[in-house]
Order: sequence, then C-alpha cells, then structure tokens
Amino acid sequence: MRINISQKKVRDQFVAKVEELSGQKILACYQCGKCSAGCPAVSEMDILPNQVIRYIQLGLKDELLKSNSYWVCASCLTCNARCPKGIKIAEVMEGVRQILLRKRKDRIHIPKLTDKQKEEVPQIALISSFRKYTS
Repeated sequence: MRINISQKKVRDQFVAKVEELSGQKILACYQCGKCSAGCPAVSEMDILPNQVIRYIQLGLKDELLKSNSYWVCASCLTCNARCPKGIKIAEVMEGVRQILLRKRKDRIHIPKLTDKQKEEVPQIALISSFRKYTS
C-alpha cells in the first residue's frame, strides 16, 4: 500500500478539529508506544493507539476513518496514565469518534439490534452510543 504525505494533508482541517475536540497537541507525541503497550483493548484494534496518533499527525484521515480502533477504545485511561508527554490519548480517540458521530456515522445502530444482541452488548457500548442523541 502506498501512502502519500503532503503539507496539505498534515495541515488539514481534520488534524485541527481533532486537536480542538480533544484539547491535545497531537504533534507532541514522539511515538514511544507506551500507550499501545498498556492498552487492554489492543487485541481487538486494527491499528494501535500510537498509530492512531501517527495517522492524525500525518493527516491520513481517510485511512484512519476506515479503522475500528477508536470505536474499540474502552476509554479506560490507561494510555493517558502511561504517556510520558501527558497526551490524553483517550480524549483523542473520543475526538475522532465525535467527528464521525456529528456526521451521523456510528458503528452500532441500536434500533437495528435484536433484543438478544442488546442483552449481549456491553452496557458501556450502549451508553456511549446514546451520547450522540443527548446533545
């Protein structure tokens, strides 16, 4: 797979929007990987938490938005506690989710779930999915 990086991508509005929503300085991350090493949900992610940050740094919006990692993030804050630069990675993940939720794109469509599926889904997943309807 070939990835093109350009000044236009790196200075894209997407990068600025993630920083605005998360309140984090994305470029402060130097890719030590401690966030990914401590993440309890990493086995279910297709790109690691530090790679999510790198995709944002490089302006790889389309590639990032195809990922499932920001939906899988449990917001347990382990990554925040491990980051030597003090970047709150869980907030960055939430920022990416918010961008998609504001466009009405979600990973879970609760009205389409059967009663059996609703019983099996972790409660936190349902609560986070309902957040978009309360603003």
